[in-house]
Amino acid sequence: MTQMMQAPNKGVYPTIIQGGMGAGVSGWKLARAVSLTGQLGVVSGTALEQILVRKLQLGDPGGHLRRAMSFFPDLEMIQRIEDAFFLPMGKPSGGHFKATPMFSLQMPRLLEELSVVAAFSEVYLAKEGHDRAVGINLLKKIQLPNIFAIYGAMLADVDFMLMGAGISNEIPAVINRLSRHQDVSLKIDVQGKKESEGFRLNFSPRAFLQKKAPELKRPRFFPIISSSTLARMMFKKTEGGIDGFVVESSQAGGHNAPPRGKLILTQEGEPVYGKRDDIDIAEIKALGLPFWLAGAWGTPEKLIQALSAGAEGIQAGTVFAFCKEAGLTEPLKRQAIESILLGDASVFTDAKASPTHFPFKVLRLKNSLSEPFEYLSRTRICDLGYLREIYAREDGSIGYRCPAEPVDAYLKKGGKPGGTDQKKCLCNALLSNIGLGQRRQDGYIENALITTGSAILSIFRLLRNKRSYSATDAVEWLLADAQCGENPAAFRKTA
Repeated sequence: MTQMMQAPNKGVYPTIIQGGMGAGVSGWKLARAVSLTGQLGVVSGTALEQILVRKLQLGDPGGHLRRAMSFFPDLEMIQRIEDAFFLPMGKPSGGHFKATPMFSLQMPRLLEELSVVAAFSEVYLAKEGHDRAVGINLLKKIQLPNIFAIYGAMLADVDFMLMGAGISNEIPAVINRLSRHQDVSLKIDVQGKKESEGFRLNFSPRAFLQKKAPELKRPRFFPIISSSTLARMMFKKTEGGIDGFVVESSQAGGHNAPPRGKLILTQEGEPVYGKRDDIDIAEIKALGLPFWLAGAWGTPEKLIQALSAGAEGIQAGTVFAFCKEAGLTEPLKRQAIESILLGDASVFTDAKASPTHFPFKVLRLKNSLSEPFEYLSRTRICDLGYLREIYAREDGSIGYRCPAEPVDAYLKKGGKPGGTDQKKCLCNALLSNIGLGQRRQDGYIENALITTGSAILSIFRLLRNKRSYSATDAVEWLLADAQCGENPAAFRKTA
């Protein structure tokens, strides 16, 4: 099989969209490797500014980030960031990472700059040296960084944008305006405020860049949805245009939509999904937009089934999460792959772990935060704040709280009693997954917590007793039965 691989569909879109997993798991190396096969590589847009500043504090191994940053339109901005965070010899081995401000409605200029530059750098590196398409995956529930990440990715000529974890019907209009460097405004959900009293986050690209603005294209936008009802609503009411859907079932890794109706838990504590949660693929097909099926669709047989159902293909995350190019640390990959080979890899849909109160899939691994002892050994702290709730105080001012922060602090901010029960700091854990965990003053190093889809054991068939595999291996395996072959018109830069 040649480097360019494509299944026999329309050829305008990819057959496989690689999932945008976690913070840095779907980093630029993975996205680039997938794109080079002719499929759609996707970088995760989560916590990119933290990944940027922490890698700079490690000396920027390989010099990749500073190489990408050297192509940013405003080099004075780049110099400010390097002056603040770059350590040529890296931080001392026992030292901690320098903190950055948390996102808020009163955004410091430095944080805006970090967010734009980080997204630019990640997309630039994923696209470097080839003409294939690259996407970025963002999360609606992480509201405050999104405008800046969108603009930074567009400055790097991103081809596709995907967004899940909420209703993203404002985003296409934001993308359209940013493509013309026009001022944008995004509604921010605030607990305790009626929608009519909602707050908005404003951004002026021309005032921000203060340099000659390059011409930008409009990337194609795919919302990630979990029901035909939501698909219909977004199709009819989204200003600015939707180009397709990623349709995600409850078996997907990361956060899942909660079951419809009353929440029922198994004896172990997993939410029970029923027929009301089944996705009507025929209804989504009837809308006439291209769509991809996600959540336990990452096998050759499921790909053929998806194509037969009228989908363009699949989005696959789990099969890419443990490949050589993925951002997880090598010890975590080895531990996960060993558990797959032994047949005892287990994924738990935790109804309580996430500060968002949404179900969150956790891979059970020894010595990680999936284990009760490790969870209880951690002192609660919220110093990254991506999943904080924004709420209105009684005096009308805005506050921020996180169910994973110290219990007393959460309750003093008006949080509900019991709202902190078994909540885990996903922000710090996800950075630990990729080797960027914070070291605390008492010597504690933030622990990992891996999320993956329910179909993790399907990777056993790809491994065939090997201990590692590449992104290309994963693509070849997925397309093995799809009559793929070299096609000169294969999917490239279509946006």
